[in-house]
Amino acid sequence: MNDFERKKLEMDFNNFTNRNFARPSECRNLTQIRFYVSELCGKIQEYEKRFNYVPARAYSLLSQYNARQNSLVHLEFVKIYA
Repeated sequence: MNDFERKKLEMDFNNFTNRNFARPSECRNLTQIRFYVSELCGKIQEYEKRFNYVPARAYSLLSQYNARQNSLVHLEFVKIYA
């Protein structure tokens, strides 16, 4: 894969996430975050299978969603057991 193809994949991924995903900080419930995480994991697997390349932003975004999910789980835990 050459640099042009990598850049095109990265731009396509950015356009896809900008159209279809909310920012992790805008997510207000666990169901929404879990949906985005599953969709993002599917997209990562698709890129690995089809192109043998995954944009770094995909892993970064997945990390941000996981951090937000952990934050919401912690808040729910404190609310229930406090």
